[in-house]
Amino acid sequence: MYSIIYNAINEVKDAMEGMLAPTVQEVVVANAEVRIVFNITKVGTIAGCMVTDGSFTRRTRVRVVRDGIVVHTGEIQDLKRFKDDVSEVRQGYECGISIKNFNELQEGDNIEGFEEKEIKRTL
Repeated sequence: MYSIIYNAINEVKDAMEGMLAPTVQEVVVANAEVRIVFNITKVGTIAGCMVTDGSFTRRTRVRVVRDGIVVHTGEIQDLKRFKDDVSEVRQGYECGISIKNFNELQEGDNIEGFEEKEIKRTL
């Protein structure tokens, strides 16, 4: 029971907004250029990259872009710097990136790192 109708309207509106699925937006956080590709047995393909902007972390999702076309979207398997596993590589540094379930990297490919953010929808 409500004595003020505006309180009832606001609570119904809040309940309806809670049932809306949030929208997912992709935000580009890093870019890297593949300079050289290493094929290592039992490990796979590792891309020797130069991070051109942003920073890559281990949990950054990536997409491989070749000639303006997205070839693969996935996750980083290994992120290395001078044979050491690292958690983050920033702009201006070189690194080695291997991508889960993808071994067809080529020189000149671009690796784009992105994050997915959920945005609450309103009425």
